[in-house]
Amino acid sequence: MEYVAVLLPSVCLAVLFYFVIKAIFNADRAEREAMARAEELQDAEDARRRKSADEENGNPEIDAD
Repeated sequence: MEYVAVLLPSVCLAVLFYFVIKAIFNADRAEREAMARAEELQDAEDARRRKSADEENGNPEIDAD
């Protein structure tokens, strides 16, 4: 019984540490995915605005070939 009393606090802290680290990694992954989606949307919006501005100004896209 002495062994349980000695090891129980360490085991509880290890389990708590595991869940805290797991939550941090999950939050980080979710934030990275959200940032990637936001950047994709922003890039698409920028491209759309550039295209509409070029069409308004009468500047057709010219290929360098």
